[in-house]
This record gives sequence, C-alpha cells and structure tokens, in this order.
Amino acid sequence: MKLADTKLTAKELKAKVEKYMIETYERFDFIADTAKGVYMYDEKGEPYLDFYAGIAVNSVGNCNDKVVEAVREQCGEIMQTFNYPYTVPQALLAEKICETIGMDKIFYQNSGTEANEAMIKMARKYGVEKYGPHKYNIVTAAMSFHGRTFGAMSATGQPDNACQIGFGDMTPGFTYAPFNDLQAFKDACTENTIAIMVEPVQGEGGVHPAKPEFLKGLRDFCDEKGLLLLLDEVQSGWCRTGAVMSYMNYGIKPDIVSMAKAMGGGIPIGAICATEEVAKAFTMGSHGTTFGGHPVCCAASLAAINEMLDNDLAGNAKAMGEYFTGLLKNLPDVKEVRGQGLFIGVEFKSVNGVEVKHNCLDRRLLITAIGSNIIRMIPPLTITKEDCDKAYAIIEESVKAAMK
Repeated sequence: MKLADTKLTAKELKAKVEKYMIETYERFDFIADTAKGVYMYDEKGEPYLDFYAGIAVNSVGNCNDKVVEAVREQCGEIMQTFNYPYTVPQALLAEKICETIGMDKIFYQNSGTEANEAMIKMARKYGVEKYGPHKYNIVTAAMSFHGRTFGAMSATGQPDNACQIGFGDMTPGFTYAPFNDLQAFKDACTENTIAIMVEPVQGEGGVHPAKPEFLKGLRDFCDEKGLLLLLDEVQSGWCRTGAVMSYMNYGIKPDIVSMAKAMGGGIPIGAICATEEVAKAFTMGSHGTTFGGHPVCCAASLAAINEMLDNDLAGNAKAMGEYFTGLLKNLPDVKEVRGQGLFIGVEFKSVNGVEVKHNCLDRRLLITAIGSNIIRMIPPLTITKEDCDKAYAIIEESVKAAMK
C-alpha cells in the first residue's frame, strides 16, 4: 500500500493522533496533504499561503525541485552509514558552508537544539581545558530561546517558559542578561565565564534584532577578555535576514555559530561551525552522533544552499522584507513592526495575536503568534510582492475581525 493512496478525513486522522500520539502541539484542523512553492494544500486541495515555512525551514519553497531531485538521487546511492567512512555529500557540503560563511570547521547535527547543545559543549570543553575546571559558565540573553534539550533549554533565558517548567534543576553554568544591553552582559561575566551566547535576532522572544552597537560591542568585549562569542543562527541563518548569515549584517564573526532549519531545504539537519582553534576542543569520542551528516540530508542541504546562493535569496529577503514591513506598518492597532529581512514580527497595542493567527488560518494564511499580542511571519525566501500583498490583505482583515 502506498501512503499516497491512504486517504483519511481530518476527523479520522485526528482520532488516530489522539489515540496513539503524545501531543504537545496546537493542531490545525486540516491535513497538510501536499505543498509546493509558497503554498500548502489540504486534503480538499484548498491552498494555504504559507508564511510560516515549517518554522523558517522551507526557505527555498515547499518541495523545491532541486532539493527533491537531490534527495531522490542520493537515496538511490546510499541512504545512511556511520561516521567512519567518508561520504561525498558530507565533504562537499562542509566545503560549501565553511567557504561561504568564512568559518574553518563544521560538525554536523540533526536539528537546531542539537546544534546549540554541541556549541555549548564545545565552548565549555574549550574553557575547562585551556583555563581550568572553573571556566565553563556562559552568559545568555533574557527572553532567548535555544531549544529543548537540557543544555539548550538551560541556556534559554525564560525561566517561566513551559519548556523549563517541571523538569527539576536546570543545567548549571548559565547566567542571563537583558538582550541589547551591552553593559549588563559585561557585568554578568565573572572569572568563571568562558562565553557569551546570543541570537542575532530573538525569534521566540518577540522578533527583536540585535542593535549593531550591542553585537559589535559583544565581539569587542569577548576579544578583550579572551571569551568566546557564540551565535545561535538556527532561525536567522541562511539568507533569511538579508545576508547569508545574520552576523554578516553586523560586520562581525563568531567563534562558534549554530545553524539548522533553512540549511536543509525541508530535510532535518543542523550543524555548528567554529574557528580552527576552538574546534580543537572536540577530540575523539568527546562528541558524536549517529545520524549527523546523514548522506541524504547533506545532499538536500547542498542543493538548498546552492539554490539560495544562485538565486540571491538573501537579496530577495532584504527587498521583500522591506516591502512587506512597509505594508504591515499600516495595520490597525500596531504598536511596532520589527524584524530583519523576512524575519518579521508585529506587536499590537491591544489586539490578541493568537486570535489574529486563527483568523488568518480561517482565511488560509499560515502565520504564528508569540505571547498574547505578537504575530510572526517567516515565509519562504522566494516570495514576491504579489504574495506579500495577498498576505497583508488577509492579515488586515484578520486584525479587524479580532477588534470587533
């Protein structure tokens, strides 16, 4: 039996999920049946304008032809091996990424939270081995979000977030300071601090880009004090912010950077890149992964990255981001429109963002909400002005409906 021939109604599928799956997500009451470009289609063939892109994943569009072709071709050659033999996709992707973003070494992971976990481990091991057993503390930002594994969620600066509640004590060694407050970060560092870890754009924290003086100041401070600068580019990386990596907008370079989401073109993959000096902290057996560097995932990633670079999707993200942001400022009840490229948030004065999200869903536009009064848009980087106009019209109608 082919899965494509298995036709279930939304009600039948929902019943199976409720019976067999552990649910921690808010479900939409439709089946994501097919997808192409900037659209997702339900079981009835109805199109949904996708301004969520699988949470900043489908940056080259849903089911991009080049990515699909790369996956099919690689599946016919070798699908999985352990990380002892060499594989062509791994090596070619490593070269492409390091040469493109100006970093020395890469280590593959399976997701964004695993990439952040690896980044934390590398920084701590570097500090302990170079300076002694006390040198492993990391300062991160309040309202940050770095993932849901224990190290990553401990680094997340949201003690009241559901991802931290009920799991006992967090992993020690993390201190939080207010985002975009350079002096607060300096004051939070002690003799036990080895690194500062921030997102260039806080996504789950409400779509707050780093101020240039903040991120440049952190780089200068880390250089002055011999600390590492760790950048979480899981959501902001790979052309979303109008540059290949968000840190390029600031004219700086990190010691370690994490990435995932967009780099796979819809296939799960993550990675960290580091300077050659810091990468030496990972030695034989100190870190590993069964599926990291999976040949199919690497082939998909190489195709996706080539699509982004060959089609200047960073440039399109910058241009469409400016255009779409300009439209969104005309919405009723707007307090502020924030973002960088096509990483955009709208904060309302009084309108409920979750209600706006659901109103958009009813009108077949996919966006998300943060907290009670912020909506977020992270669409494919291939969108056009026409797509922006359609999305804006739906959002405007949805906001007005929420105000009634």
